[in-house]
Amino acid sequence: KVGWYNAVLQPAFHLPYPDDTLAFVVLSTPSMFDKALKPFVSKERLKIIRDPVDQCVSHHLSRVKEKFPDQRVDIMFDYEMLPSRKPKFLAQTAAHVAGAAYYYQRKDVKLDPWGKKKIFGVCIHPKYGGWFAIRALLLFPAIQVPFLEQPPPVDCVSSEEKRIELLELFNFHWQDGRYRDIIEVKERYSEEQKTYFATPPAERFRLLGLSQ
Repeated sequence: KVGWYNAVLQPAFHLPYPDDTLAFVVLSTPSMFDKALKPFVSKERLKIIRDPVDQCVSHHLSRVKEKFPDQRVDIMFDYEMLPSRKPKFLAQTAAHVAGAAYYYQRKDVKLDPWGKKKIFGVCIHPKYGGWFAIRALLLFPAIQVPFLEQPPPVDCVSSEEKRIELLELFNFHWQDGRYRDIIEVKERYSEEQKTYFATPPAERFRLLGLSQ
C-alpha cells in the first residue's frame, strides 16, 4: 500500500496517492538477462536503442499495462527524476516496505564503526542476495486495498558482524560485487551478464552486437 511507503519517509518524498492505493514493486532476477534482455535486443536490433535494459523493462511493463485496459496503471521507473532532481520514488525503501527485500542501513548496526563517513544502505533479497535490481513501481490508483496486510521483509543478514561487513563491502568495495554474496544465494548473474554490467554504458552496445 502507498501508505506503508509514505509512513516511513519525509513528506517531500511522499507518493501523491491515497494511503490504501495498491502498488507493486517490480524486481529483475538474474535470469532477466537471458529471458528478457537478449530476446528484446535481437527483436529491436534495427531500432534506435538508447539504454537496452531500461528500454527492455519499459517494453515489458507497457505490455503488463495493456493487460488492464479498463484500469489506470501508473508506472514509475527507478531511473526517473522529478524536475527537482529527486527520484520519482526511492526504490530500496519501496522494496523494503513491500516485503520484497530487506533494506540494510546504518541504523541497523548498533555499534557504528564509521564515524563521520557517509554510509549508503543496500537491499538484500533472501533468495538472490545482491544479484537482483529494483526496476519500477506499478500503481493502480483506482484500486484501494484497506485490508491488505504488510508482509515484513526477510531479515537474512541478521548478525551485527555480517551487517557491518555488508555495508563495508557495498560502500568501499562495491565494484568487485562481493556484497552481493553476503548470504548463500540460489542464483546469480551469469559471467556474460557480470561482464555486461561491469562495462561502461557507452561500450555495452558492442557486447550485445549493437552499433551505437
